[in-house]
Amino acid sequence: MWDRKKANTLDMAKLEFRDLPANHSRLGPSLLVKGEISGDEDLLIDGSVEGVVRLGARKLLIGPGANVKANITAGEVLVRGNVKGNVCANGRIEIRNYGSVTGDLKTPQVVIEDGSWFKGLIEKSTPKETGENALSEIESAPAKASAAAAGANNVSFARKVR
Repeated sequence: MWDRKKANTLDMAKLEFRDLPANHSRLGPSLLVKGEISGDEDLLIDGSVEGVVRLGARKLLIGPGANVKANITAGEVLVRGNVKGNVCANGRIEIRNYGSVTGDLKTPQVVIEDGSWFKGLIEKSTPKETGENALSEIESAPAKASAAAAGANNVSFARKVR
């Protein structure tokens, strides 16, 4: 049973790495980065990161074995590992099966799959609003929870999706 789950995790990591275009980087599972990562290329994180990740309009993939304690700003963010921090994206944020995010999200589109975990505030934004200043806005904004109603811009969740 354990071997089967581990094999699926490795297969998912390989598929994510193939999804990256030629202009990409990868942080391997044995690497730990403390500080700031910034750049203009897609990034796959399979290791550990503590600090800040800024990729502008590029794509960030958090692999199944990754442990990220960072505030993130990117074009798109796909999470299959563990993230603790605020996440801003111009495109969308996806929390896939077995993925975990504890922090606030600011993005025009959010996808949360069955089997994932999310705790935090979701703020719907337009792509123009989710720039470099968006991360500082989320960091300084007090935590607000509002009802999930039609047209609501802020939604607060703390649940495991099944």
